[in-house]
Amino acid sequence: MSQHNLSSSPAASESADVIVVGAGPGGSATAAYLAMAGLDVLLLEKTSFPREKVCGDGLTPRAVRELITLGIPTPEDEGWIKNKGLRIIGGGMRLQLDWPDLSSFPPYGLVRTRQDFDDILAKHAVKHGARLHERVNVTGAVRSDATGHIIGVTAKEMDESGRATGKQLRFDAPLVIAADGNSSRLSLAMDRQKREDRPMGVAVRTYYTSPRHDDDYLESWLELWSKDDEGKDVLLPGYGWIFGVGDGTSNIGLGILNTSSAFGKTDYKDVMKRWVATMPQEWTYNDETMVGDIRGAALPMGFNRQPHYADGLLLVGDAGGMVNPFNGEGIAYAMESGRLAAEVVAQAFARTDDAGRERVLQSYPGVMKDALGGYYTLGRGFAKMIGHPEIMKLAVKYGLPRETMMKYLLKVMANLSEPHGGSAGDRLLNALSRIAPAA
Repeated sequence: MSQHNLSSSPAASESADVIVVGAGPGGSATAAYLAMAGLDVLLLEKTSFPREKVCGDGLTPRAVRELITLGIPTPEDEGWIKNKGLRIIGGGMRLQLDWPDLSSFPPYGLVRTRQDFDDILAKHAVKHGARLHERVNVTGAVRSDATGHIIGVTAKEMDESGRATGKQLRFDAPLVIAADGNSSRLSLAMDRQKREDRPMGVAVRTYYTSPRHDDDYLESWLELWSKDDEGKDVLLPGYGWIFGVGDGTSNIGLGILNTSSAFGKTDYKDVMKRWVATMPQEWTYNDETMVGDIRGAALPMGFNRQPHYADGLLLVGDAGGMVNPFNGEGIAYAMESGRLAAEVVAQAFARTDDAGRERVLQSYPGVMKDALGGYYTLGRGFAKMIGHPEIMKLAVKYGLPRETMMKYLLKVMANLSEPHGGSAGDRLLNALSRIAPAA
């Protein structure tokens, strides 16, 4: 982005209405919405665009809805690869399920590499007036002596190779938004720790050149095996994926939950290599066609860092543990939390006094719990259940042959139901999400 002069060089000290730390999908969406609302927004990103992120690169209809709402065009001739649904493989079955045709969501998904995707979203935020500073690594919080609230951040400038230049930076704002991912250094600086009672996932992925690069279905493999301490095969709670990127490569990876006793004792890169080795030779997934290393990332799920607002710091995306426990999807929820956060923040800044603004900001945790809390409680139960290999085996053996059940499960796991009316299944999911405690 720097080459297009979209990102300005930071002064040693700057101020704004709102600082957003992290220009991933959550941070860039938040910044774009806030800039549209007329606020002065600083968007700080520790790397420079374009940059790679560990991800499946697959976007469900829920994520596509967020792109449409944000105003991001997704034409196929600009590299957006449409998909019709999900192909599920496991238990000797191969089941192809179309995305549901609903009034509330588009009937298609997309694939776009994070290298492109994050760059596009950051540019969109800048186009609408956000001030983006790349290569700014936020190191800590500046807190008010009087209230303890965060009133700014300290940072260090980085060079193009990722090393600190020695230039120290400070940015001031009455509100700071942490969109700095799973590790969220800013949250830790404000004593906002992760909750250990929430599921955590890990994902590993790489790219292979392959004739399967142009598949119009996302593909999910439900049987991933490892060895236990006694050398016995163990079915892991998670899935492998193959997503065609349309550029001659396939994104291949796997996601595993920590609800299994094998978590932390398993070499996931080795699991992936052994899984890929079982695939047909003509797909050309092998060491010679691998593009880049196998890389891993954590998936913080089910609101694993709370409160989502306190003391001037608001959390969006992975920083607030917004990943869906049912399917490991993060982009849709990062953007959704950014949109909801921006609505609250815009209302807060319309207040003329500090007390009024703070009262509105304190509504944000409730807004997030209303939107996703009950559904995520159901997801945490699901994640815990499939952590037992016996249950996972039964689910694969008896669930996959029942297409009607699997169509409904796809809607549940991808969180695609009509919010009002809809089918009996939609009404059931909505009712369960409402009555489940939004913890």
